[in-house]
Amino acid sequence: MRRQRPRHIHKETFSVLLIPNTGGKSRQFHVTRFSFRLCVSVFILVLLAVAGAAAWTGYQFTRQENVRGQLAEQREKIETLEEEKQALEQEKETLLTEVETLQQEKTAAVAAEAESAADAGGEAQEESVPEKDTSVPRRYPYTGISTVLSDYSEEQPYLSLNTSSDGNVVATGDGMVVAVDSDDTYAHIIEVEHNNGYKTRYMCRQEAQTQMQVGAQVQAGDILLTVLTDDTQLDYQILFEDEAIDPLTVFEAKG
Repeated sequence: MRRQRPRHIHKETFSVLLIPNTGGKSRQFHVTRFSFRLCVSVFILVLLAVAGAAAWTGYQFTRQENVRGQLAEQREKIETLEEEKQALEQEKETLLTEVETLQQEKTAAVAAEAESAADAGGEAQEESVPEKDTSVPRRYPYTGISTVLSDYSEEQPYLSLNTSSDGNVVATGDGMVVAVDSDDTYAHIIEVEHNNGYKTRYMCRQEAQTQMQVGAQVQAGDILLTVLTDDTQLDYQILFEDEAIDPLTVFEAKG
């Protein structure tokens, strides 16, 4: 009986021939199918990795560019807001200067009217009024230069002045001191009762030196309070028959 020879299994291979262009000896390589597939797979994976890395790099670059653009916009907005803030501050300073100038002009005008009302008088008035009634509180309540903080109104029944240490609070007419007091708002409150139903009240918010006591007789121009510091607020009130009235109407009164 004849034995059969075992059959040889031939592996399928791929041949790679390298031929140099310089005329040298050519070389031939044999690559199995498995090795070829492995190389192709590795090559594809490398391509995919390179493509992924390129895509990720592009994404990160685009994202960074967007962030840079947003930061630039924010910087521009901040610079614009800073410029607007500076412009508003300059406008504020200009307005404050104008307000201060107007207040000084108004104070000067009120003082001039008060002095005119207190000092004016002609021969005809002297004939019609033999003797001037100095008990009517016509005089301005402060001897120095002051600024009108706020005028008389129904909500604020007094004239509010800003004074300094270069002047004094004085009686605006002849009368008698009927009260020297203080409260939580005012460090000094002095009331002077005049003839003809008038009463004046001098209310100082800051510390000052009191020159009068209850029962003292005063004449127009007598010092009631000595102002010690600048920016001292004086609230001046006139009562006629126990009703508050605008001090300017009395300042402007004649006779």
